Amino acid sequence: MSIEARIGIIGGNGWLGSAIAQAAVSSGSIDPTCLTLSGRSDRRVDIPGAKWTHDNKELVERSDVVVLSVRPDQFPGVLIDARGKLVVSVMAGISAQTIADGTNTHEIVRSIPNAAAAIRRSFTPWFATASVSAENKRVVHQLFEACGESAEVPLEFHVDYCAGMTGTGAAFPALLAEALVAHAVSQGLPPDFAKRAAKGLVAGASQLFASGDVDPADIVKEMIDYRGLTAAALQAMLDGGFNHVVASGLEAAAAKAATIIRN
Repeated sequence: MSIEARIGIIGGNGWLGSAIAQAAVSSGSIDPTCLTLSGRSDRRVDIPGAKWTHDNKELVERSDVVVLSVRPDQFPGVLIDARGKLVVSVMAGISAQTIADGTNTHEIVRSIPNAAAAIRRSFTPWFATASVSAENKRVVHQLFEACGESAEVPLEFHVDYCAGMTGTGAAFPALLAEALVAHAVSQGLPPDFAKRAAKGLVAGASQLFASGDVDPADIVKEMIDYRGLTAAALQAMLDGGFNHVVASGLEAAAAKAATIIRN
């Protein structure tokens, strides 16, 4: 089922805005002639049929749904009047009330897609204010399903938390891969081989998770209960404070999000 609403993406030439636009069009979720994109530069992605403009006022006039795909520090300069429209933000740390005050509308959705939207594999949590209609929620769900997986959350805080969890995209798996590579090289393995092995492990594991309803805790328990070499590795990591380190990282991200909100 395609989206009948007209979609405008402010920042449509940025990496995330363009990824959302391309995913929506390539999935058949939206007719490109119903899509308007704006950007401050002349850089454009090739989406035949879509309308491009440097004028955000024109974009708002042409759209039923306005997607704000700009950096949080750029939001004060957007200056749009979107009353009567649905505004969907992909900005981290900017509250729904701040967005409402800056756009003159009360139908606000806050969301946190990640870089995997470019390959239509983003897990995107989103929060809708009480004013958002059931029909507009369906539009949001369809838009983010085109980018991967869409999940509405009941509290706005959940979106702020997810900015430091799901919003990190490939960063956490990349950090794990980097640590694996560093240790393998320290043990004398060739760097190119170590990189291939680590990337293969992380990429292959992600496909296992994507293939079905797999509970990570069940995998860890099964491996530990087997008491083999993987169990030894897992237990050493857990004893070394692995869970605490991950929690510290997520708490640091949440604190950073709170700083953006206060500013």
